[in-house]
Amino acid sequence: MAKIRVSSEYSEAEDKSIRLGLFLIACGILSLFILGFCWLSPTLHSLQSKPANCTVVSVLRPEEMFECVFTCGLDCRGTSLYPCLQIFVNNSESNSVALLHFDEQQLVLNPKCSYVPPCERDNQKNRDSVMWWEEYFNKEVNSQSFTCFFNQQRRPDDVLWRRSHDAGVLLHCVLWPTVSLLLGTLIVLLTVCARSLAARAEALQKRKCSYEVCRDLSAAAPAASPSERGAVAKAAGSEAPADADAEPEAASPLFDVPVRRRDREH
Repeated sequence: MAKIRVSSEYSEAEDKSIRLGLFLIACGILSLFILGFCWLSPTLHSLQSKPANCTVVSVLRPEEMFECVFTCGLDCRGTSLYPCLQIFVNNSESNSVALLHFDEQQLVLNPKCSYVPPCERDNQKNRDSVMWWEEYFNKEVNSQSFTCFFNQQRRPDDVLWRRSHDAGVLLHCVLWPTVSLLLGTLIVLLTVCARSLAARAEALQKRKCSYEVCRDLSAAAPAASPSERGAVAKAAGSEAPADADAEPEAASPLFDVPVRRRDREH
């Protein structure tokens, strides 16, 4: 029996599905590296700070002014000034006085001040923003206890009022790249498995059809027995001599030669 060949080439839709799966896998791996470098590492450092209870000890505003950069268009940039606000609090974890900062970004931006206002072109607006927070901590917070965050290993002399990154950022940094990676892998596996099952079904169908065709051909042409073959041959041989003997009797009278007798001549 001839060997049954099954087409193993992918259709256009299957090819597109595999490309989509590979694209999602590549996006998942790339986004995992990018988000891990840009967000995951700062988030892990932020989560290392422990919550503590802080109370305001003093609110100071030194005469020193700091510069900030503002933007007023695509190609327009400038610098303006803002006053420095220093809020010292008592940290319950270390039982010592530390400088309060609003979050990690402002701590990196200006470690000497507690608050860095949004940079405005007008110096007076920057000053008003700092003055508002100074009044808030003097009157509203004052000696009340509030939650702050303290990291003994990295910043023993600083505390944070709030975290820039929380567990939600960590969840998103890991969740979405993982979902993209798993979804792409699932699409590729399902496409390959579907093609494999289709190839097996096609092979079984061809094998079944070839078996039915052979069975129909054998049923349409029954085999003759040896005795029947001999009788047919014998009948054919007996007919041939009879025809040969009959041929002289059917000779034409044109070939008859008249017989002469000598006695009649004499």
